[in-house]
Amino acid sequence: MELRQLTYFVAVAEELHFGRAAERLHIAGPSLSQQIINLERELGTRLLIRDRRHVELTPAGSEFLTDAREVLAAAARAFDRARNGDRQLPLRLGYVSWLPPGIATMPNLRIRIDEWVLPSHTQAARVAEGSLDLAIAWIEKADVARQNLAAELLKYERLQAVMPGTHHATRHDSVPAAELTVLVDVDEASWDSWNRYALAFAEASGASVTHIDDGGITGPAFFEHVARLRRPVLQSPKRHAAPMPPTLTRRPVTSPVPLWAWDLLHRADDTRPMVTSATRTLIDGASAAGWRIPPTETHWPQTTGEQA
Repeated sequence: MELRQLTYFVAVAEELHFGRAAERLHIAGPSLSQQIINLERELGTRLLIRDRRHVELTPAGSEFLTDAREVLAAAARAFDRARNGDRQLPLRLGYVSWLPPGIATMPNLRIRIDEWVLPSHTQAARVAEGSLDLAIAWIEKADVARQNLAAELLKYERLQAVMPGTHHATRHDSVPAAELTVLVDVDEASWDSWNRYALAFAEASGASVTHIDDGGITGPAFFEHVARLRRPVLQSPKRHAAPMPPTLTRRPVTSPVPLWAWDLLHRADDTRPMVTSATRTLIDGASAAGWRIPPTETHWPQTTGEQA
């Protein structure tokens, strides 16, 4: 068994999609599939159940995922210790789609940005299990307590609506939340955090819900859904690599303004001075930039002003 095989398996297990995992790993899909088959053969058990449209972990695969992450994290730490000698290792920071500008060069902030850009719930789990020291992600309060994490607000991001340029709402400067559609994807492994946010927002605001099964929360498929629905659709905080078609346009959302909170996560029992220092540096920078102040308009979820 090689570390490379563990890396491949973890990517597939987290994406639950061979195509996305292959893209993330920068390898060909058939090669990735063959490596997983070789790993299963060597272990003598199935780790994944897959067909043309579906991938899921077997019970053995779920257990092996925890062990594989621990092995890879230990290997990364060993590599860093050998490379850095007696110097203090940088903190490992994971993220989803937003990072403070210039974070990698902030003075006195010794961090290494993790290259795996993963969903919020996955990054939170990685912090909880110790394969990351810090993460910038969205999380619900219940999950903070359940996973023994500490969460500090870094930024409120206002989510916007995307709609066809011919829609009547484009005649106004903003769109009432009740006129929106929110997309909820069947792939909970990739979109669990977004799905929970979208469903709660729809219930609170009166927005309608459309269920999809193609990962079209972001990317070209998202724009295709907007064109097909022919109405305003709430855009997720996931950054779009593809440009928006000229037939579509964006508008702010009001009554209420949908706010997505980016929190800085670390383990609640991680009292290392460098973690405390990094947390304070990032929070102070966010406060100075005004990122932690909610809008004065009615917004959701409700806040009590800048977070302490």
